[in-house]
Amino acid sequence: MLQQLPALVVLLAVLLQFGTMFAVGRARGKYGIKAPAISGHPDFERAYRVQMNTLEAVLLFLPTLWVAVHYGYGGWAGVAGLVWIVGRVWYALAYLQDAARRGGGFALGMVGWAATLLMALAGLVRALLVG
Repeated sequence: MLQQLPALVVLLAVLLQFGTMFAVGRARGKYGIKAPAISGHPDFERAYRVQMNTLEAVLLFLPTLWVAVHYGYGGWAGVAGLVWIVGRVWYALAYLQDAARRGGGFALGMVGWAATLLMALAGLVRALLVG
């Protein structure tokens, strides 16, 4: 079961990214922000930043998750991935309400990412040393 967790985390990350895209589209309609504009109402701008920040975070997180899985940390990487997901959802929901409240979710997401990064590095170093 734990070995399947990273795949579930990836799908949850995809759904999270879709959710942020949906929030931006909804805010565009609600506040009359026509594409390609990316500024206007503060609520739209927060939704847009949540989407972009989530996209940036996904680009750092997913490779480290799969490198950690490749080098034998599937279960633990999956658990760290769930921590990352919870942190990023917390971050997104808090940021959409008030940008000043996003810190806790950001910190939790960073803990999850740092854990996958450390597992990926440990696995790679071990593989390089063992040959």
